[in-house]
Amino acid sequence: MNIYNNRPIQSINQIIDKSKTTAKKQVQNDSPDFSAILSNKLNEAREIKMSKHAELRMEARNIKLDENQVERLKSAVDKASTKGVRDTLVVMDDIAFVVNVNARTVITAVNQNELKENVFTKIDGAVFT
Repeated sequence: MNIYNNRPIQSINQIIDKSKTTAKKQVQNDSPDFSAILSNKLNEAREIKMSKHAELRMEARNIKLDENQVERLKSAVDKASTKGVRDTLVVMDDIAFVVNVNARTVITAVNQNELKENVFTKIDGAVFT
């Protein structure tokens, strides 16, 4: 270390090392860790969307889903996806959903009263949960 006017002078390497340490601390404090980011992205990828048609049918047929049912629907779509199904029929708690697996979108929903009268077409798989 050199001295100038009775003050120590830092070398350029000491200054760079300090700035690297400071920058590293800022990055660690400001950004979430990798596992948190990965977890958020995986959860986003599992979300289920409702088409406008499905929303209207659910409202008209008084079909309401709780958190547990939504999670079971997500799991059913996950299972269908692992089997390579493109459009699936998911039957859960006396409710049937036709779901486009790739888009993770519910196309329509039918309650127990209308299950007996319906024929489901354009599906290539079914999941009972």
